Amino acid sequence: MVDAAALLSVEDVRVEFGGIVALADLTFTIEEGQICALIGPNGAGKTTLFNCLSRLYEPSSGRITFGGVPTLNLPPHKIATIGMARTFQNLALFPALTVEENVMVGAHARGGRSRARRKEAREILERLSLGHLAGRQAAGLPYGTLKRIEIARALAARPRLLCLDEPAAGLTHSEVDELAELVRDIRDEFDLTVLLVEHHMAMVMAISEKIVVLDFGSKIAEGTPEEIRTNPMVIEAYLGTPA
Repeated sequence: MVDAAALLSVEDVRVEFGGIVALADLTFTIEEGQICALIGPNGAGKTTLFNCLSRLYEPSSGRITFGGVPTLNLPPHKIATIGMARTFQNLALFPALTVEENVMVGAHARGGRSRARRKEAREILERLSLGHLAGRQAAGLPYGTLKRIEIARALAARPRLLCLDEPAAGLTHSEVDELAELVRDIRDEFDLTVLLVEHHMAMVMAISEKIVVLDFGSKIAEGTPEEIRTNPMVIEAYLGTPA
């Protein structure tokens, strides 16, 4: 059974592609205000779940509830309006648009006047220390900066749940440290819940309050960072035994 009071409830979600089971009856919850990490080897089903949350994939069975609202009967364009936003493994910015315009795209689903969206985009960029780049084209900016811009665009949707899909991929060690601090800060400042898919284990263990571990589409563990770090099944399937 899942917790009816949770912000996000994933219950017995199954996804099959032909004869391949990408998610095998996955169940877990996220409480409001938590930073929850979803980890596991490549192909474990992490991004598949993100695609179910954003309604890009249709589960074979199961139920997803967000803020008490069943989501699997909603069209994809309604997901942002109920309070979910996501980033992508591969950057999905518009290179020819300015940084400010890219962030404004995130607020499109909410409607409203362009002037108000522009003002809000500027405010978010300032909060993420990107205000000086507002008028620059996204093309040609450093990769780490583009990652921050994509997070800013997701924040422009005013989400209750921010889903980050491998935000540390391709970043330097110092950039990963800065990102970890940023995720904690925006959780607190924007009053968010965060679902994080990430392979950078130092970051995951440092900022997560709960971790769900997948392997071949199945949940093999769930708990605090300390519980996951010492779980024999997780060590065997993913973390490995220290040398």
